[in-house]
Amino acid sequence: MGGSLLLPLSYQYRTYAKDAGSPKVIPFSLPFKIPPVLRPVRSDSTTDYYEITMRRASVDILPGRKTEIWSYNGMSPGPTIRQRKVWYPETQQFRRSVVRFINSVGVPTTVHLHGMASLPQYDGYAEDMSAPGFYKDYIYPNNRAATLWYHDHALHNTARNVYMGLAGMYIVEDDEELNLPLPKGQYDVPLMLADKIFARDGRQVFDDQGEKHVMGDVITINGVPWPRMEVANRKYRFRLLNASISRSYLLKLSTADDFIFIGTDAGLMSQPARVKEFRIGPAERYEFILDFSRYPIGTQVILQNGKLPNNDEFDNTDKVMLFEVTRSETDNSSIPNVLRNNIPPVSEMMSQAVRTRDFRYERSNGLWVINGKTWDKNRVDANPAPGDVEIWRIYNNAGGWHHPIHVHLVDAQIIDRNSQQPFAYERGWKDVFYVGENESVQIVGKFSSTTGGKYMSHCHNTVHEDHDMMNQFEVGIGGPSPFSDPPKPLPAPPL
Repeated sequence: MGGSLLLPLSYQYRTYAKDAGSPKVIPFSLPFKIPPVLRPVRSDSTTDYYEITMRRASVDILPGRKTEIWSYNGMSPGPTIRQRKVWYPETQQFRRSVVRFINSVGVPTTVHLHGMASLPQYDGYAEDMSAPGFYKDYIYPNNRAATLWYHDHALHNTARNVYMGLAGMYIVEDDEELNLPLPKGQYDVPLMLADKIFARDGRQVFDDQGEKHVMGDVITINGVPWPRMEVANRKYRFRLLNASISRSYLLKLSTADDFIFIGTDAGLMSQPARVKEFRIGPAERYEFILDFSRYPIGTQVILQNGKLPNNDEFDNTDKVMLFEVTRSETDNSSIPNVLRNNIPPVSEMMSQAVRTRDFRYERSNGLWVINGKTWDKNRVDANPAPGDVEIWRIYNNAGGWHHPIHVHLVDAQIIDRNSQQPFAYERGWKDVFYVGENESVQIVGKFSSTTGGKYMSHCHNTVHEDHDMMNQFEVGIGGPSPFSDPPKPLPAPPL
C-alpha cells in the first residue's frame, strides 16, 4: 500500500537556478489535457476519410506567453486518430484510413505513421516530401492493434519539424483487445512526452548542440509543462509515447509502487509485467496500468525521471507530471493474466531465421553512420525475401550516446541485450530498440509476405537520423516505389 504524498509549499514554489534559459513554470500548476479525437470527414463501407492541415499556430504553452508551433490542425500534439482493426473477407483487406495531409506550414514535409505496415509510397519516405501548397492522401491498412503515432519525416529536417510540433497519436484497437476487462473510455489515456526549450518571449528554441542532440529544460505531457492530472481512486490505462527528439527517461513513481505493463510498441504483450522503473527512448511506446485505488483521497503521486547517461540534466527534469487522487469511483476493470496469445516464443522465431545481419551505429568524421555509411536512397543494405525471418544484431560500441533504432514495416522481438535477457517490460513486439551506451541488442522479426518494397531503418534520436544515421532495406524485388504516388498541388478535390 503506497502512502499519501502531499507536496509542501516550499517544494512547490522554490526557485531554480540550473536551466537552459526557459521561463520558469511551477511544476504541477497547470491542468492536464488530452488531445481531441479526430472525426472522419466521411466514411463508406471499407474506408474512413480524414483531413489534417499542417500550419503554423500561436498557442498557450507557458503561462502569460504565446508560442508559435508547427501544427497538425492548429494544435500540438495533433488530434488523435482512433481506428478499428476490422477484416473484410469479401475484399480480403482490413478497414482502411485515408488521411489527407495538406501542407500549409511553409516548409517541406512528409508524414510517417510510425508503426503502421504501410505500402512504401504511404510510409513517409524521407525524400517523398510535400512542398508548401501541396497535399498527399496517405492510405493506411489498420492491420495492427497498437499505439502508433504520426510525425514528420522530412530528410535532414525531421528533428526540427517534430520539435516544432508535427506529431500526433494514432491508436488502433481490435475486438480481442476491446473484449478484455482493461480500463476503457476516459480511463484509457494517451501521454505524449517531450522536452522543450523556450526563449523569454515564449518562442521554441531548437538547438541541436552541433548535430549531437536536443535537450530541453521543460518537460511536457500532451503539450503541457509538468501537468497535474486529477484521477479517481481506480485503475487507469496509460499509453506513453516518448516524442522527445533526443532525451531518454528513467521513469518511476514517487510512492515506489509498480507500473503494471500490458503493451509495447506494437500492442499488447502476452502477459502483464510489474516493474518499479523503466527506461524509454525516443519513439518508444509503452502501455501500463496505474492502480490509484490503493491511495486515499488527496494523495499526490509524482511520475519521476531518474538519471541516464548523456542526458542533459536541468532543474525539474527529474519530474514529469503529478497525479492527484480527487474522487472515489466504482471500478469494474481488471487485468487478465493473459493479454494476447499470438506472440510466438523468441526461441521459435530464432529457429525459423534464415540469416543474421550486423549493423553498427557509430560517429565517424563528424557524421552519424551505420556500418560506416550515411543515407543514400540508391543503396539497399538488406534485401530479405517476403516472409523471411531474420536476426539483426545492432551494435553501439560507444559510451557517448544512446541510439533508439527504428525499423520501419517490421515488428520484431528482442532476443537479448549484451547477452542478457531483455527487460520484462520490453518482452513483446516492438519497432524501436533502445541500444544504450556500449550495448548490443539482437532482434528477430518476420518480413511481410504481402508488403514489398523499400523502407528505412534509422536512429530515432532524430538529430542523428538527420545527419545521417539512416539506411534502407528492400523486401523482395519490384515492389512499389516510395515515389509512386507523389504529392499533388492544391486545391484538392473533396475526399
